[in-house]
Amino acid sequence: VQLQASGGGLVQTGGSLRLSCAASGFSLAYYAIGWFRQAPGKEREGVSCISVSDGRTNYAESVKGRFTITRANAKNTVYLQMNSLKPEDTAVYYCAAERRLRLCTLRRREYDYWGQGTLVTVSS
Repeated sequence: VQLQASGGGLVQTGGSLRLSCAASGFSLAYYAIGWFRQAPGKEREGVSCISVSDGRTNYAESVKGRFTITRANAKNTVYLQMNSLKPEDTAVYYCAAERRLRLCTLRRREYDYWGQGTLVTVSS
């Protein structure tokens, strides 16, 4: 079971990035998926998640209206589209998966499987 997060990079304030979370060894379609981020000196925080059965999504208040999480089951990938990026969005972004969850959550301790992280840097 492996998760691979990618798509990070350097972008100016107001720019966009799309992060990808690809799975190998299992089907993401049966897992709740969460995106988390960790800025230097701060705790890892939940950004967004998507549930399994009804595709319900959840977002942290700080990213609502700017970020969108979607599934592409045929590609075994979950995306996080990030628009109107701000310097405070700078962090290492991680994706996580959990099969036991019927509804996704932004609580990181609920997830067992984690990708390696991808760095997003937003310059001012």
